[in-house]
Amino acid sequence: MRQPKFRHSLLALAVASVVSMPAYAQQDEPTEENEVKGLERIEVTARRKTESLQEVPVSVSSFGAGDLEELGVEDITELQQRIPNTTLQVSRGTNSTLTAYIRGVGQQDPLWGFEPGVGVYIDDVYIARPQGAVLEVMDLERIEVLRGPQGTLYGKNTIGGALKYVTKELSGYDEFSIQGTVGSYNQRDLKLSGQTALTDNFFVGGAIATLQRDGFGEYVNTGDDNYNKDLLTYRASAKWLLNEDMDLKFSYDKTKDESNSKGGHRLLTSLVTGQDPYDDVYDSNTAMPVDNLVETEGWSMVFNWDINANWGFKSVTASREGNTDTNIDFNSTGEPIFMVPAIYEDEQFTQEFQVSYTNNSNFDFVGGVYFYDGEACGVFGTVLPLYLEALGGVTVDNGGCVQTDSLAIYGQANYDLNDDWALTLGGRYTRDEKEAEVYRYTYLGVHYINRDPADSYGDPFAVNSEFNTKADWSRFSPHVALNYRVNDDVMLYGSYSNGFKSGGVDMRADQSLNPTINEPYDPEIVDTFELGFKSELAEGRMRLNGAVFYSDYQDMQVTVQRVVEAGISSQVLNAGQSTVKGIELESVYAATDTLNFTAVVGYIDAEFDSITYSEPATGEITDVTDAWSFQNTPKTTYSLGFNKTFEMESGQIVWSGNYAFRDDTQMFEIPSRLDQSDYGLFNTSVVWYSNSGQWNVGLHGKNLGNEEYRVGGYNFGPTFGDDAVVAYYGDPRTVSLTVGYKF
Repeated sequence: MRQPKFRHSLLALAVASVVSMPAYAQQDEPTEENEVKGLERIEVTARRKTESLQEVPVSVSSFGAGDLEELGVEDITELQQRIPNTTLQVSRGTNSTLTAYIRGVGQQDPLWGFEPGVGVYIDDVYIARPQGAVLEVMDLERIEVLRGPQGTLYGKNTIGGALKYVTKELSGYDEFSIQGTVGSYNQRDLKLSGQTALTDNFFVGGAIATLQRDGFGEYVNTGDDNYNKDLLTYRASAKWLLNEDMDLKFSYDKTKDESNSKGGHRLLTSLVTGQDPYDDVYDSNTAMPVDNLVETEGWSMVFNWDINANWGFKSVTASREGNTDTNIDFNSTGEPIFMVPAIYEDEQFTQEFQVSYTNNSNFDFVGGVYFYDGEACGVFGTVLPLYLEALGGVTVDNGGCVQTDSLAIYGQANYDLNDDWALTLGGRYTRDEKEAEVYRYTYLGVHYINRDPADSYGDPFAVNSEFNTKADWSRFSPHVALNYRVNDDVMLYGSYSNGFKSGGVDMRADQSLNPTINEPYDPEIVDTFELGFKSELAEGRMRLNGAVFYSDYQDMQVTVQRVVEAGISSQVLNAGQSTVKGIELESVYAATDTLNFTAVVGYIDAEFDSITYSEPATGEITDVTDAWSFQNTPKTTYSLGFNKTFEMESGQIVWSGNYAFRDDTQMFEIPSRLDQSDYGLFNTSVVWYSNSGQWNVGLHGKNLGNEEYRVGGYNFGPTFGDDAVVAYYGDPRTVSLTVGYKF
C-alpha cells in the first residue's frame, strides 16, 4: 500500500545518484529524524549487495515506482529528461523500438543482427534487440540507468551503459490495483495488477495493460491515424519458497503493439508530385498499408539458494522471441516511389550461474558463468515502382540470418582496506561466435517481400549478394575502482572500466557494389576513466554528487548508406579513434520538509580523432575526421525541477514540475537538414493521495510549450527521382487525468 506521508521527492531518488551502479531505491521507515532532514537514505544493490547509494563508486540513476507514478511517466523514454548525457527515444517507424545512447555510445540502426551499445535488461535478463524495448511503466519496482561501460558485471554491448527494468517482487500479501487514464488525442489506458498467496509458500501475481490513443496527425491521403497507439502488454509470475534457504521464481511477459506504422514529415517539396511539406509535422502521406506489428514475449526462471551465512548461489534461465512486420514509405508523398516493407524475427536463450560470497566484515565477491544463444533473421524489400518504369519497376530484397553464440566468465571483488579506503577489482572474459547468411536479389516488377526467398517471384534479374560468413572474437574487460571516505558526509572515488560491443556482418550487403562487404566488421571498444564525489551537505538536507569521465573509443561502428547510380550502397565501418569527455552533476535540496528542488546537469565533448573509409565504387580513401560529428549526443543537457507537498484534511496534494533542456543534436554522423536545434520541455503534475493511501488522482501536463522536436529521420537526398528527406517527432503537448485505487 502506498503511504502518502513522508514520501521522497520527485528526484530525490533519481538525481541524487550521479555515480553508482544499478540502484535499488529503498526508503527508511519514517521517523521524526528523517522527516526533519528532508532526504531519506537511498539503498542500492549495485554490487549484488545492499549498500547506501552514497558508497557505490560507479554512475547510476534510479527511479522508484512511486516517483514514476507521481510524474505520470508512461514509458522509459521519458526518463531521458532526467538523466545527464543520455538519449532514450522511440525509433523512427514504430512505437516500440528503442534508440538508446549514453555518453555518446548507442545504436542508431535497429536492423536485425546489429548490436546495441546500451544493454536493456528485464529482471536480470538481457534483451538483445531494440524492437519491443520501449518498455511501458507497469507494476514495477524501479528502473535503473547505469552510465559508462558495464563490461564486468553486465557483459558485452553495455559500453555506453545499461538500463534495468525491475518488476515488482512477489511478497505473498493480497494486493490489487487498478488505474485508468484519459487524456489528449483520446488517450484511454487501463492497467490492472495484483498478487496473492495460494499457499504459505507459493505466491502468484500478474498485471495487464491496454494503452490506446488516436494519432497526433493523420495520413492525409488515406485518412488513417499517424502516431497513434494500440498496445496490449501483460505478465504473470509465480514464486515457490522451497524452504528457508531456497526459492524459485517463474515469470512470463508478452507485448503486442498494433499501432499504425509512422509516416515521416517531408522537409522538402516533392520533385514528383510538387507537394510542399505539411504545416503539421505529424501529418504525412503513404502509398503503403499502415498495418504494423511489433510482438515480443519471454519467460524466465530464477533459482536462489542461500547456502550459508557467507555463500549464495543464483541461476537465471531465460528465453525470449520477437517478431516485427512494418512498412516504411521513405518518400511520404502518396505516390509509390520508394517503399520498404520489412520483417524482423529473433529468438534468444540465456543461462547464467552466479555465486556470491561475503565475510560480513570487509570483503565480498560475486562471479559466474553466462551463456547466450541467439538468432536474428529478417528481410526487407526496396520496392521501386517508378524506377525502370518501362520494365514494370524494380524490387530489391535484402535478407538473411545471424546466429550468435557467446560464453562469458566474470568476477568482481570488493575489499575494505581500512575504515576510509576501499578497493574494487573485477574482470570478464567473453568469447563471441557469429555465423551469418546474407542475400540480396533484384527482381524486375513490383513485389512485396516473402519470409523465405525460395517462395519469392521466380528467378531474380540479378544476384547482388549471396554468401555465408563467420567470425569469432574474444575480449577481457577489466574494472578497478578505489574510493576514499573523507568523512561521514563525503566520499571520493576513481575508476577504470572497459567494455566492448560485438562485431558483426552488414545485413544490407551488396557485393555487386562492394566486393569485400562479406568480411565481418570488428568489435568496438571503450576504455573509460572516471573521477567522482558523493556528498550530503547542509545537515543532510542537500545531496550533491558529481563525476568527470574520459573515454577512449576505438573502432566505432558506423553505418553509412549512400545513393549510387546502381542503388544504395551500405557499409558498416570501424571508424577509427574517438575521444569522449564529460561532466555530470546531480543534486537534490530539501528547502523545507515539504519543498524540494532538484538539478541534473550533463556536459559532453565527443570528437572523432581519426576516421577514414573507402568509396565502394572507386576504392578511393576518404578522410572525414573534420566533417563528421557524434550522433544523438547533445553537448549540454540539464533538468531543473521542484516538488511541493500540501497537507489537506482528505490527504496530500503533491505538485511537481521540471524543465528539461537539450542542446543541438545531430541525427547522423554527417550533418544534415534533419539535425535538431536546442530545445526545452516543461512538464508539471498535480497528484492527490488519500489519507488511506488507497486512492490517488493525478493531472499530468507534458511538453506544455508544445515544442516540435525531431527524434529521428531518413536522409537519402535525391533518390530514384525524388528527395527522400523525412523526419519523425517527439510527442506534442498532452494532458492526462489518472485515477488509481489500491488495496
